[in-house]
Order: sequence, then C-alpha cells, then structure tokens
Amino acid sequence: MFNYLLNAVVTLFVTVDPIGMAPLFISITAGMATAERRAIAIRAIATATAVLVAFALFGQHLLAFLGISLDAFRIAGGLLLFWIAFEMVFERRQPRKSTTVERANADEASHLAIVPLAIPLISGPGSIAATILLASHATSYLALAGLILVVALLMAACLAVFLASGPIDRLLGATGRAVTSRLLGVILAALSIQFVADGVLAFARAA
Repeated sequence: MFNYLLNAVVTLFVTVDPIGMAPLFISITAGMATAERRAIAIRAIATATAVLVAFALFGQHLLAFLGISLDAFRIAGGLLLFWIAFEMVFERRQPRKSTTVERANADEASHLAIVPLAIPLISGPGSIAATILLASHATSYLALAGLILVVALLMAACLAVFLASGPIDRLLGATGRAVTSRLLGVILAALSIQFVADGVLAFARAA
C-alpha cells in the first residue's frame, strides 16, 4: 500500500503542479485585496477538492455507465498524461495555462475561483484522469481512503502555495521554475507510459 500511495502522491503532485500555480494565481488576482485573494483561494480549493474526490469515488461507475472499459481509459489517460509531461519538459504548459487565465479574466471575471482556478487549472483533464486511474488501482477501501487523503493533502498544499504565492514565485525565479518543471515532466512521462503499458497488456490478455 505504501508504494500505491507514493505513486499517487507523485502522479497527482506532478499533474496538478501546485508550485507552478503560484504565478498564475498572482496573475488572476492581480490588484485584489489580501482578504479577497484569500477568499478566492479557499473557494477554488474547495471546488477542486470536491471534483477530484467525486471522480475518485464515482469515476469508474461513470465509465461503466458510458460503456468505456477501464483498460481503454488507462491507455487514453496515460496518453493524456504523457502529453502534459511533454508540455512540461518543453515549456509549453505554462503558456497554455496563461492563455486560459487571460480568456477567463476577460469572460468570467466574477467567477475566477471556479473558472479558471478550480476548473481547469487545478482539477483539469489531466488530474481527473490521473485520479480515476489511481482509484482503479486501489485494492481495498483503505487504499481508496488513502487516495482521498492524498488528494486532500495536495489541495492543502495548493492552498498554502496560493496564500504564499508571491514569496514562492520570487524564490524560485525563472530558472527554478524551468528546472522543476522539466524534472517533474520526466517523472510524469515515465508514469504515463506505465499506465499505457498496463492498458495494452490487459487488452492483449483479453484477446
């Protein structure tokens, strides 16, 4: 179970990328008072937590209702996570997220906590896919509870980053962000290939 939880921590941490959220949160809440920024951070984290926990608990049932096999989702989710890893390694993810932020600032100024912070920047396709895949590997209710705890702790880390986004961004600097993103991207690429390999192997065994 320790290996499962460690895998969950690494996969979700890399997918959500709490540290990378710091400059985006600063951009979204630029010019706001401290109390207003804190309220937005708390609401965004609460929403993202609810979304990820819901998919951890009911994601597999949703796939079954839609007629999608878990092995097919493993392959699709693995490919999606690999694309995120590719963007991280080649510095394409942050510009895409920044574009999402700019569009939301123009169109959804009164709902910044929900869009784009909670969805899709925190609980986006990558983190949702990772959550469902991890839940599918849970061998017991205790392991599933551990996954939900990991999600909660990761969301708490995101909240801490939001509340301390200014100092963190200044501490890392451009070089620190680039190095961190590339290292985490390589790790996520390896994990995503493992997801794809598991799905393909399961299909081969069923054939």
